[in-house]
Amino acid sequence: MTDAGAGGKDRRRRKDKDAAVAVWREKENIDGKQVDAGVIILRTSGCSHFHKGGCSMCGYNIESDRSISADDIVKQFDVALSGLGGVAMLKVYTSGSFLDGREVPAGVAERVLGECADKGMRLLVESRPEYITADGLDALLAAHEDIELAIGLESANDKVLRHSINKGFTVGDYDRAATLMKERGMDLRTYVLLKPPFLTEREAVEDAVATAEHAAPFSHAISVNAVNIQKGTLVERLWKDWSYRPPWLWSALEVARRCAGLGPKLLCDPVGGGTVRGAHNCGGCDQVILDGLKAFTASQDLSRLARPECECEGMYRAVLGLEGAVVGGTPDLQRFFRRA
Repeated sequence: MTDAGAGGKDRRRRKDKDAAVAVWREKENIDGKQVDAGVIILRTSGCSHFHKGGCSMCGYNIESDRSISADDIVKQFDVALSGLGGVAMLKVYTSGSFLDGREVPAGVAERVLGECADKGMRLLVESRPEYITADGLDALLAAHEDIELAIGLESANDKVLRHSINKGFTVGDYDRAATLMKERGMDLRTYVLLKPPFLTEREAVEDAVATAEHAAPFSHAISVNAVNIQKGTLVERLWKDWSYRPPWLWSALEVARRCAGLGPKLLCDPVGGGTVRGAHNCGGCDQVILDGLKAFTASQDLSRLARPECECEGMYRAVLGLEGAVVGGTPDLQRFFRRA
């Protein structure tokens, strides 16, 4: 699951085949220094795993188009890059994997790598582990040395990967790919999912922490991504049926606090935070916590995390205790209590 979407307000969305899905600038922490980063979301033919069923929470393929050509993607990239201006880092996202030749043809990858190398920009791209090979990594590094590769591990529990997320790979697959990267000194950004479906709030917190601990020895950075309700997904269907609630911001705060000292840079800036479809509390304390998470992500200073005094923390603690006693799933108890 990408961490794309946490960027600035100047993003643009288009439907044309030769126009990127979105483009914006944001800040990124590189070696303790704040720099300008550009984000480009390319419209592709779609994630190969999506065409086999896809992940339960991912709706990014809504922007994909099977008729997209390599020339279309190159045009998207060229236009988007020209509009970004000078940036020290470029993040290039797709619906799935940059290293999947069916989604991102070789000519497109060569263009992206060449532009970043010529301009001296650090490059971040994403891939599922099945597309990560020794030869492929060697070719990437030969084209551009300053590259960071992200993998959406999501959970270090194979049962969660299979039954909650339908991820399509195992923890062992991640370990194999991460080891190949570590052997080459290549920076890995690992995505950790906070609250896959069918987990209680307490289970979700513990799963995210355990996953971050598993990923830490391999990772340059760990991005904790709180589930947000995306259209057309299994998670959206569960949410509409009151059978799922996005994580509480109290949970995001707890995971950030417990994982901040693991070693890798820790990122936690919830997409859609403070809305009913994103990680949220009662509404009264949401922005304080979100601002603190953003400040911590930018600075890596644990003291920037904010823990406001709010009555909704009492409901959160009650939910943690009640969910384990509920039979048949993890209903949205907060909405139930409000309606009652």
